[in-house]
Amino acid sequence: MALKVGVHAGQQDIEMDELRRLWRFVDQNGFDFLSCWDHFYEAPPIDGTSPAFEAVATMAAMAVETENVTLGCHVFCMNYRNPALLAKALLTVDHLSHGRIEPGFGAGWHVAEHEAYGYTFPPVKERLDRLEEGLQIIRAMFSEERANFDGEYYRVQDAMLYPRPVREHTPLVVGGRGERRTLRIAARYADGWNVPYINVEEFDRLSGVLDMWCEKEDRDPVTIERSINLHMHMGANEGDAQRIAESRGSALSRGGRAPSQGAVSGTPQRAIETLKAYEEAGAARVSIAIRPPVEWDALQAFAEEVIPAVK
Repeated sequence: MALKVGVHAGQQDIEMDELRRLWRFVDQNGFDFLSCWDHFYEAPPIDGTSPAFEAVATMAAMAVETENVTLGCHVFCMNYRNPALLAKALLTVDHLSHGRIEPGFGAGWHVAEHEAYGYTFPPVKERLDRLEEGLQIIRAMFSEERANFDGEYYRVQDAMLYPRPVREHTPLVVGGRGERRTLRIAARYADGWNVPYINVEEFDRLSGVLDMWCEKEDRDPVTIERSINLHMHMGANEGDAQRIAESRGSALSRGGRAPSQGAVSGTPQRAIETLKAYEEAGAARVSIAIRPPVEWDALQAFAEEVIPAVK
């Protein structure tokens, strides 16, 4: 199968009209997938004053602004919404998009926004337990006429989701790199696994860990689609590539992230080689992470030169 190519557009430090322009470009220029993220404050954290839009409303706007791409969120934090209510909201987006959703879910990590918005930030075990319970509820509501679940943190009784989803099966994705719980949860409940900003060797290793959990869970590993998000540092030419890498690398360093890890950089030809390397390591989809200001010349070159060469 051909490699799928997406855009991960975090709705931070950017005006909504510019985001809408970006979504339309992605939808009309050969991309397969478009995702947002689920944060109330900026990420990486600074002081909470950076503009940021809420994820469910953003995903609904993406649905009505596009016609072709599959839509997701990498990832909805299970702590922020009752999972049954989240399923209902996603059903609305499902109908707005005519069945194009592929939502992702995670355990959450952003301490500052938890505390500021009145959510407790539990220990990692509880966050993962909540993720596992929430996924079971959302899966049941999308696949069964009446969902019932009685867990430690969440409970539903004869919960009905009407109208029914557009498609017979709505893919659910688990995001993260935790080897002991996150990947096992993906093996148990998910149709896909997504991980951000790691190099190809680490992606290959973690994919192998997922295979191991699939074996333990009696799951065929080929039934889980693997995807990765990569920083977009590519330029339309050598000069642009150097300028973008320097400016984006500095921003990542200020946020405590290594700029050299998990990035598409250099010229379009180098980007082609990078995407193909991840494909060889098992990635079914690679999404480039677009951060403001949008480098429109680089994005145009990516659409015109990189996408045709990898699909």
